[in-house]
Amino acid sequence: MGFWDRRSVLVTGGAGFVGRAVVAHLGAVGCRRITVPRSREFDLSRPEGVRAAFDQARPDLVIHLAARVGGIGANQRFPGTFFYDNAMMALLTMEEARQRGVEKFIAIGTICSYPKFTPVPFSEDRFWDGYPEETNAAYGLAKKMLVVQSQAYRQQ
Repeated sequence: MGFWDRRSVLVTGGAGFVGRAVVAHLGAVGCRRITVPRSREFDLSRPEGVRAAFDQARPDLVIHLAARVGGIGANQRFPGTFFYDNAMMALLTMEEARQRGVEKFIAIGTICSYPKFTPVPFSEDRFWDGYPEETNAAYGLAKKMLVVQSQAYRQQ
């Protein structure tokens, strides 16, 4: 019996662009208990949606890829929605994992979290060196809070 045979994995955003590849890879390495909560069934920006997804999956590992995304125009028209939904999905999902003693929580970030004026190629040591591009700053900062939350949990 291998590592993945014994694990239940919750992949938020598992039906999205990156998520489909992650789910396919998990299957290829032998993971058979993969739960991909769909937004029409589980609103991960609400506590009850997150709890229901965790109740169904009973995860050992969480791979958090879910995000409300859109182009520059959508980010400019709905910055509050992008900030709130992405921040809440991250905060609630990571907190639920912490409360349930999940072994591992992996989250994906975004290039939109990096400062607007960052040398290319990007480097992690420049992550905190300035404000993101204004057209998608709300989204980028919400995702950046995942870093703050995970560091705070690790410290505690």
